[in-house]
Amino acid sequence: MNACAAVIGAGSWGTAFAGLVAQNVNEVRLWCHSAKSADAINGTHHNPRYIADYELPANVFATSSLGEAVCDASVVVLALPSVHLRRVSGELAEFLTRDVPVITLTKGIEAKTGMLMTEVAADELGSPERFCALSGPNHAEEVHLGMYSAAVLAGVDSSLTRSLLDIVATPKFRVYVSPDVRGVETCGAVKNVIAIACGMAAGSGLGDNTLAVIMTRGIAEIGRVVNALGGDPMTCMGLAGMGDLVATCTSEHSRNRRFGEAFSRGMSLQDFERESHMVVEGANAVISVRELAHKMGVDVPITEAVWGLVHGGVALDDVVEKLVGRPLTHEFYGMGKYN
Repeated sequence: MNACAAVIGAGSWGTAFAGLVAQNVNEVRLWCHSAKSADAINGTHHNPRYIADYELPANVFATSSLGEAVCDASVVVLALPSVHLRRVSGELAEFLTRDVPVITLTKGIEAKTGMLMTEVAADELGSPERFCALSGPNHAEEVHLGMYSAAVLAGVDSSLTRSLLDIVATPKFRVYVSPDVRGVETCGAVKNVIAIACGMAAGSGLGDNTLAVIMTRGIAEIGRVVNALGGDPMTCMGLAGMGDLVATCTSEHSRNRRFGEAFSRGMSLQDFERESHMVVEGANAVISVRELAHKMGVDVPITEAVWGLVHGGVALDDVVEKLVGRPLTHEFYGMGKYN
């Protein structure tokens, strides 16, 4: 395809995604926060900080200039940590015209505003109808190796999402489409919180039954939030929901799961992020998901438990006692039919 893609963010997923779309376009411009990183990538075709053993395709060019990254781009892909998305999108606004499609890989809900990531970016860049969200069980460590993966691309303009399949889908990376942007993005944000809970349980020596309970009650919790936000709870059964939840809660590649395990052994969030050079998105999402749930009157017991442990100074025994002491109710309460 005679096209150019700009990938904004050179973390592990941004790096792997740049290599993925490089199969479908003439050139990929990978934006790095620092000129040092960009120079290293251009000099070696390896990202020295993330998945360093991966040799990027020859048609991937790195730059620390946002203007250079998006100049004449056919599509822009935002692969930034959620805490930096608004700032960088604001800086990008002077360079990006309003007719260029934007795909958001970032997962999260903005604190205080309750905005989803496509909404945050669109708030800065305008023309919200051109924004799509791509989500699914996609660990960069496996995607860059060409292992089979799949994702869902959600957007309000069905003709746009289908046209973007030519850029984001490959024989080993299947992409389905969905109109449920709110559902897909909410799943992507809340599942990171559930993954931290699974890591804490695993690190505390609890068994497989407990992990299965956390994941299945977690998908019900996600469904209640999706329903409250006007999304389709059925989306929770798909790639952005159950698919991503299983991968994030069980994989050795999941930073949220690994953080939960490390936290149970006494490591702080700050120390984990400093050692891993990665943002634990679930630790940020738990704050905004909890705020949003309180505002909308949604019951989120696992979110409350993770928030209490990570940010509230609550002891694990107290959290467990509160969870197991909850009243028994219908399995699918809060998802419309069983309210």
